[in-house]
Amino acid sequence: MQCNQHLLNPARRRLLQGVAASVALTLAGTARATDAYPSKPVTIIVPYAPGGQGDVFARILAERLGTEFKQTFIVENRPGASGAVGSRLVLRAPADGYTLLLGQTGEIAVNPYAMKSVGYDPLREFVPVILVGDSPLVLAVPEKSPYTDLGALIAAARAKPDSLAYASSGTATPGHLAAAALALGTQTRMIHAPYKGAGQAMSDLLGGHVDFFFSSASAAMPHINGGRLRALAVSSRERLGILPKVPTVSEAAVPDFQFSLWGGFFAPLQTPAAVVEQLNAKLNAILAEPAIKSRLEGDGAAVRPNTSQEFTAFVRGEAAKYQNLVQATGVQVD
Repeated sequence: MQCNQHLLNPARRRLLQGVAASVALTLAGTARATDAYPSKPVTIIVPYAPGGQGDVFARILAERLGTEFKQTFIVENRPGASGAVGSRLVLRAPADGYTLLLGQTGEIAVNPYAMKSVGYDPLREFVPVILVGDSPLVLAVPEKSPYTDLGALIAAARAKPDSLAYASSGTATPGHLAAAALALGTQTRMIHAPYKGAGQAMSDLLGGHVDFFFSSASAAMPHINGGRLRALAVSSRERLGILPKVPTVSEAAVPDFQFSLWGGFFAPLQTPAAVVEQLNAKLNAILAEPAIKSRLEGDGAAVRPNTSQEFTAFVRGEAAKYQNLVQATGVQVD
């Protein structure tokens, strides 16, 4: 039904005109803010110490974003509490697109279920902007290990419960939870040896002090290529192009087994949708550049185009998987 303003009383007409003017000003202001973004430096928080895969990806992309936007993108490392310190810092910043998180598997999908008080709800307080890369894990054993395939390792674990030890870069990290899921899926018992970082875990694996380690592909490949480690399986749904002869865990032992180290950009809730879309579009274009794509894929990361909505669905699926696994295994961060 049409409503003609000349039929309204004067007070009602003034009210409607005021609302229309307010909406118009708001839309104009939003358009100007989006057109101007970014008008000052943007900070990307990496909630871990420098040198990790997420930190490397953040720095590569920050440089390209700076060139594309003609503005400075600064990477700040804020480690602590398995990524929770840096994550909380981003959530305390204004939701304007000028403080972003390079969030990874742990602080987004695992910590809320494995930590007693993480201090934030990533599914409700962050807007997923874009998935940057998704890196499968490699189940590696030392070169002198008696286990030449995953079946042999599982058979040994089944024959002698609590005789095999596996390394991880810390409690409730994806590598730890992948090994816990392997034990759960094969109904075996193995000893968890947590380390303070992947470097220490890799060192003890190379020294033969632990039996296996679900390592990132980027960390394992130099040692596999050098003959110091042997890859028994990969944690992805499909075999890796860099390890075509190595089966997936799904093929060899546990159906539907899938674990990875992934990272992407997140913004605080209430960040303008136009800013999120602008960042997503720019980052998709950058990630499609042959030099950038090959650099990330060289570290074992799968790089594919994705929208903010697709990344949101991915994050929710990962969170549900880890919530179920933490409940099934009882894993908790001290």
